[in-house]
Amino acid sequence: MFSYFYHQKLRKSVAIFGSLFNSIYVLRKNSSGGTISQVKVPLSYAPKNKYLERIRENPNLDTDTTLALKLPRMSFEITSFQYDAERRLPKLNNFMRYTDELNGNKAERFFTPAPYLINFQLNVYTKTQDDALQIVEQILPYFNPQYTITVKPFESFQDIKEDIPITIMSTSFSDDFEGALEARRTIIYTLDFEMRVAFYGPIDDLNIIRSATSEVDLIKDDSNAKAATIIVEPNPIDLDPYDVSADSDYGFSTTITEVGGVG
Repeated sequence: MFSYFYHQKLRKSVAIFGSLFNSIYVLRKNSSGGTISQVKVPLSYAPKNKYLERIRENPNLDTDTTLALKLPRMSFEITSFQYDAERRLPKLNNFMRYTDELNGNKAERFFTPAPYLINFQLNVYTKTQDDALQIVEQILPYFNPQYTITVKPFESFQDIKEDIPITIMSTSFSDDFEGALEARRTIIYTLDFEMRVAFYGPIDDLNIIRSATSEVDLIKDDSNAKAATIIVEPNPIDLDPYDVSADSDYGFSTTITEVGGVG
């Protein structure tokens, strides 16, 4: 029943979500308002607990140049995904097109995709409140509450595009401060998002039926004798039935050939 296919839809969804937040910067200013430095905030796919453990184990992340992990930074991960029954369409709906342009006897077809909801969590880690506010304020205005990206779901169907809405569901804040006053402080903003994704099945290769032939047997004088052959073909036969510019009411030609003079 199942056959191999791979549209990389889940992998592309992760890449699409991460690409939204890979150009966020933090500016450091002096008391007179002049810019001292501009820092691009690193982004990676990783669980929140992994970064918290790393931060707590290394209290000198900001001053030790031998360590790769420094603040501010961001991480994101998939927290869950589930079937979206509200976007369900009839399973037998399909899309079909020609693939053999020379003789028009081949086609490709895929059926209605399965709608799913993928939940992402974006975590912002900073040492100061000002850094955190700069990052969050560069994100929130774009989600009101939804941001839509247009993508091409298939490599072989470049003319097909689909919209993927990403909705912000909630935001939360925590100040991970434990121990003495001189201990390291980590400010964490957590933003939860929901992405509406459609998972497509395999693309089938089909042969297009260009003519139909039937043999009609008539019973006469208690004998089963083939009386005629009926051939039905589209008129004209080379018309593309999936060409939207063509007249859909093209009709058919029927040829009846009598056999053995039976009447």
